[in-house]
Amino acid sequence: MAGGDWRGMDRAALTRAYDNSGAVAGSSTLMAALRERSAAVREAHPGELDLPYGEGARQRVDLYRCGRAGAPLLAFIHGGYWQRNAKDGFAALAAGPLARGLDVAMIGYTLCPEATMTALCAEIPAALSALRAHAAPPRLVVSGWSAGGHLAALAMACPEVDAGLAISGVFDLAPIRRTALDDALHLTEDEVVALSPIRHLPAQAGPLTVAYGANELPELCRQSQVYQAAWAGTGLPGDLLPLPGDDHFTVLDQMIRPDGALTEAVVRLTTG
Repeated sequence: MAGGDWRGMDRAALTRAYDNSGAVAGSSTLMAALRERSAAVREAHPGELDLPYGEGARQRVDLYRCGRAGAPLLAFIHGGYWQRNAKDGFAALAAGPLARGLDVAMIGYTLCPEATMTALCAEIPAALSALRAHAAPPRLVVSGWSAGGHLAALAMACPEVDAGLAISGVFDLAPIRRTALDDALHLTEDEVVALSPIRHLPAQAGPLTVAYGANELPELCRQSQVYQAAWAGTGLPGDLLPLPGDDHFTVLDQMIRPDGALTEAVVRLTTG
């Protein structure tokens, strides 16, 4: 099991323990390249961009079609610790699943502190409901990276969801409340309890794959390991997918590539 006991860390140490950008040299360059590749994908697939699922400016989804009738749908939720980034900058992740015969939706959501964490988390089920109604896929897999991994895990309780892939997620918000990240999140104790997926494992759900880069920060590895163990411990279906050699950012290439490990995981989840 990676990592030690976060409860023994002071605020500065715990902030470093969750500082993914600081832990990966060149992370800003990697994200800039991802945004550039994503802009090209959006330009090549202009048909169903910024479809509204609510009144908020960021309550929009981009839907990319593979061209196959009756294709399953991957609904992806971007990361950024709930307070930065946008769906537009992650369109490149549609490339792998599209090449494998899946439709892909990128979900946008209101960021903190403009939204509370409670309000933000409520937007994802609304987006999934709208996608199910609009695209009518035979099978819907929800996925997300980093903060999006947290949101995807919460969404496993939604009736629209058939399966899930949570990538490099945070599944217990208690440590986050004690880091500098909380300066924008303003988490309450009630939110930590209500919005931590590990504290609300569903009575039943479809299969969930919990993936992470083996070279990620110990706290990120621990979060995934502990959550998947709790999930499996209740008898829920799913598996743990550590990706050797990948860090918090290079792991994304595993979905951009049609033969990437994350693309393969999504394909497995769409076939039940």
